Parts: sequence; C-alpha cells; structure tokens
Amino acid sequence: MRRWNGWGDESITMPLPENGLDFLRERIGLGVMLADVTLQEVNKKVPDSRIPDHYLIDTDAEVRVRHAKGQSLPDWLALRSGEIEAFPDGVAFPETTEEVRKLLEFCATNNIRVIPYGGGTSVVGHINAFASEQPILTIDMSRMNRLLELDPKSQLATFGAGTPGPLVESQLRAKGYTLGHFPQSFELSTLGGWVASRSSGQQSLRYGRIEQLFAGGTVVTPNGTLELPTFPASSAGPDVREMVLGSEGRFGVITEVKVRVTPVAAKEDFYVVFFPNWERATAACREMVQNKVQLSMCRVSNAIETETQLALAGHANQIAWLERYLKWRGSGAEKCMVTLGVTGSGAQCRAARGQLKKLIRKHRGVYTGTMLGRKWAEKRFLLPYLRESLWQEGYVVDTLETATDWKNVNLLLSKIEENLRLSLKNDGEEVHVFTHLSHFYSQGCSIYTTYVFRNAKSYAGTLARWHKMKQTTSEIIVRNGGTISHQHGVGRDHAPFLPAEKGPLGMQAMQTLCDMFDPQQILNPGVLIASSREPRTTLAEE
Repeated sequence: MRRWNGWGDESITMPLPENGLDFLRERIGLGVMLADVTLQEVNKKVPDSRIPDHYLIDTDAEVRVRHAKGQSLPDWLALRSGEIEAFPDGVAFPETTEEVRKLLEFCATNNIRVIPYGGGTSVVGHINAFASEQPILTIDMSRMNRLLELDPKSQLATFGAGTPGPLVESQLRAKGYTLGHFPQSFELSTLGGWVASRSSGQQSLRYGRIEQLFAGGTVVTPNGTLELPTFPASSAGPDVREMVLGSEGRFGVITEVKVRVTPVAAKEDFYVVFFPNWERATAACREMVQNKVQLSMCRVSNAIETETQLALAGHANQIAWLERYLKWRGSGAEKCMVTLGVTGSGAQCRAARGQLKKLIRKHRGVYTGTMLGRKWAEKRFLLPYLRESLWQEGYVVDTLETATDWKNVNLLLSKIEENLRLSLKNDGEEVHVFTHLSHFYSQGCSIYTTYVFRNAKSYAGTLARWHKMKQTTSEIIVRNGGTISHQHGVGRDHAPFLPAEKGPLGMQAMQTLCDMFDPQQILNPGVLIASSREPRTTLAEE
C-alpha cells in the first residue's frame, strides 16, 4: 500500500545505520521530533464535494486526501501535520482519451478547475489542490498505463500517459527494448508526467532527456485535441512538441505518449572512482564527456557528499578499510567519489572502459571496479525513502537543483552551498549541505544540492526555516546564471522565479498559448505561469 503522507510503499524502508545517525548528530545536533496526525483524523477534515455527480468521478474523502498534495517538503509537512488548506472536490480515473475529453467538457460546462495528475511525485507544487471558489477536479491518469503499440522497425512505442516507470520498462523489456529513462522518482512517476515537466533520467548521457525521447502523442485541451505526429526530423516551422514539453498541465492533458526506444543493451556496468580533490574529479569528468566517451551516466560527489555517503553506507569496518586504502593511494580528506555508467555492446563497453582508465590515471583517480557501482545500482531508487528515516529521527531533508555552463559551475555551487549553510545561523542552527554534479553536457552540467536540518519545535517553525532557505537560494540561482530548474519543473514553487529566466516577451508568449488552448483558464491555474485573470508578483517586483 502506498504511503498517504510520504514516499513510496509502506512496506519499504531505508533505515539509517547507527554510525550514520551519529554522523548527523555531530554536525547538526540531536533531532527534534514532531507528532504525525493519522489518516483518519485528516479524512474527517475533508469538506463535502461541490462537484455534480459524474460516473467517472470519485468523491470519497480518503481518495481526495491522497490526491491533495505532492512530494515537496511543504507538502510533506502539511500531510504530517494535517494542516491541509484544500482538497480536490473529486478525483476522476479515465481509461481512454475519449473519457478525458468528456471530463474536460464537463468541467468547462460546470466551471470546474482541473488538475492533471500522474504519479503524484511533483516536488514543486504541480498537483496541489488550492483554495478556489470553483470546484476542483483532479484527473488521475493511472488507469491509462499500457503499452499500446510497438513499432520495432522505427523503434517507436506508444503508451498511455499514466504508465509509471517500472511498467514502462517491464512492458518494453518483455519485447527486448528499453526507454532508458530513470529519474530518481522512477518507481512512481509517469511517462506523461516526464513529458509535462521535461524530466531527465540518471542515464541521460546514453538515452537522452525526455525531449530527445518524446516523439509525439495526443493532448486533449479545452479547445480541442492536439495530435502530434512522429517524424525523425522536420523543418516545417516551430516544433509543436516543444509546446507540450514542460507545459505542466497548463495547455491540456497528455493522454498518449509516443517515445523512441532502444534495444536492451548487451552489457551494462557501473563503476566508482575516487579522485584526490574536486578539481581533479570535475576536470576528468568534463574531459570524458567532451571527448564523447561512451558513458551512460556520470555523477561527481563533492567531498562533503562523499563523506556523507560513506557514513550512511553502514558496514563501518569495510568503509574504514576503504578509507585507509584510498588515503594510501593519495585520496584523503578532500577525496571526491565519481560514479560512472557504461552501457552498450561488449565491444563498446570495452572501448569505453579503456578510455576511462586512461583518463582516470591522468587525473590521479583510484579505480575501485564494479562492486561499489553495483551497490549504487541496487539502491538507486530507494534514496527517497531516506526522508522517512530521517523524519523519524527528527531531521528534515530537501534538495535544490539547477544547471549552468562549465565556466560558472564552481562559482554558482559555492554560492548555493554557502547560503544554505548559513541560512539558519540566526536561529542557532546548523545545516548539513552537500552537492553532486550529474546530467553532464559538453556545455555544462546540473548541480544537485541536498541539505539536512533539524525540525523546529513546531510544524510552522519548520516550514518557515525551509521557506527562508528555498527563497533566498532560488534568488541566488536565477541571479547568478543558473536555470530555476534542470529537471523538477516549475510548478507553483518556482513560478515566481520564471520571469527572471524567460523575460517579459517569453512570459507573454506562454500566456498567449495558455489563453489559446484553455480560454476559460480551467487547467492547473497558478502552475508554471499565472492565469491572465490572476496576475502574479514577479521576483523583480517583490
């Protein structure tokens, strides 16, 4: 059974090793516990539905609670405290494009606001119910979860947009193919959600981001249905697919997705390498990517993330032996861990491994083989469960991510980390901050920063701490050459910062698309861009 107030399946946990808990206590102090409310208590707060009866719509209280929030830290705190400001008035579970079309017609006729819902994994407020004078309907796409067609000659597959990651891969692999899109949220997030938020997977170096994989599909809008044909390439004007990618439910509901698939590779290995310092690690990885070494993934942990990961790994005796060995090889306190993936034919993997070893030697890295890489691969989708384990010990964890050009990486990273680390000094609180680089490009890379802090003595105090860190660091990002989001999207949380990136004319163009596809502004208002009827304060005006 899926957790109603946290991540994933209730039966799955990722416990903290005792030495890992000691590690955190030494750095930020003893955790502060806050009491959780029960699902039954929250169910009693759900008001009567305002939606007229419809055969596709469920107005049960628990169903509405389970669709009220996503997975951002404010969502987590709201669900844990029971302080949920709004619930959808109903949840629809369509099974066909035609049923989605009928639902939008019903909502337009009855002045009902609509929230498209995939896997419920948004961390920036895409799917949250909101206070509204009009009823709110959440359209849950989870029953549209099948492989509808596979064209092996063209290597194209068509799926229902509500297909979650594991079902995408299992249905394709049964026929010898893979999509190769593995975001951290893979367990729960859906193909339609990946397109709507411009997602990036951990092995994007081989398979590409979702914009490279998305070939076409069907989008139902309040103003009609948009059919996106599949072409290998076209110069026939602007690409309409680009209007759908990253549209976050503002223009329509994605019902079918056509994607470019790849035969399952003959071989895949993950390796871990330790470099003596950050400069060596980043230079080596930049050279690997710019020289087009056949990697499927590359991730560089800075010294603090490396230290943290080793502390949280458990197996204290084995880690102590590894630390001694690395120090003997020249990788001591400043060492940085690099995780690399190589995927392809046997010949391709052998060639890539040979190139890697030369670059590793050149930059004084310590190659440790595949054992640590296998451990990473086994747990790659379990890391979100750490939030539950940390919460039970009185700690809060969240992330920030961006992307920038190589010349700006170190400056922006240092500003992000410094601001987070010092944000709670006036409260007498320490924040544990660490970062990795991933999703490498010849031009630059993404910066993914994690921060852990203690709860305040109340939910409101904890939320205030988060808001201060999120707001000030987001301002630093957009004012220092970073995108407000490399992979999580805009949602409601990042919307105030979008004008700084897109500019007035870009924002006006997006607003025009909203008005054209959705004249009544019923779809996901407040997400990505403010409704023309609901002006939003921009960062520059605050």
